Amino acid sequence: MTLSVTQLARSCNLARSTVLYYEKIGLLKPPRRTAAQYRVYGEKDAERLRRICTYRDAGLALPDIRRILEGPHNSAADVLRRRLGELSAEIERMRDHQQAIARLLLTTDRFRRLPMVTKEKFTAVLRASGFSDEDMRRLHTEFEKNAPNEHQEFLEFLHIPAAEIEAIRAWSAAPPKA
Repeated sequence: MTLSVTQLARSCNLARSTVLYYEKIGLLKPPRRTAAQYRVYGEKDAERLRRICTYRDAGLALPDIRRILEGPHNSAADVLRRRLGELSAEIERMRDHQQAIARLLLTTDRFRRLPMVTKEKFTAVLRASGFSDEDMRRLHTEFEKNAPNEHQEFLEFLHIPAAEIEAIRAWSAAPPKA
């Protein structure tokens, strides 16, 4: 069986350039050439490339793959054990990152729930500014009409209970009475 560089690459779902790169760095041995100088690969080359792909799929770096392919038979176990230890350490670091992010989110969510501005404080400011009940109703109606999602968020920010938010949004969305 003989394969061109493209055929060899396709047999392992690789780009042609990847095969050429592996040849350039010595992971694949230089193949024999035809009279027209085309590369011709055999079954041994295909098997070696399949092994390279298996190790790459397992997350091994190219220098480690070279060590396995060119080292003594037991070197694979040593490299694989070392990489497994590295992965365990990476996973542990990722868990630490995950926990740190969860703590940050918890802190952020707690901060958002602090009653800095309540419905009572907000309506008191509006009344002190001269807003009547009808003015406040128009404010909600326009808010609901022009930015319904932001209206919902604003009402939640004021720490209004969900049932009351639903009622405010319902009458805000209703057409005005004639």
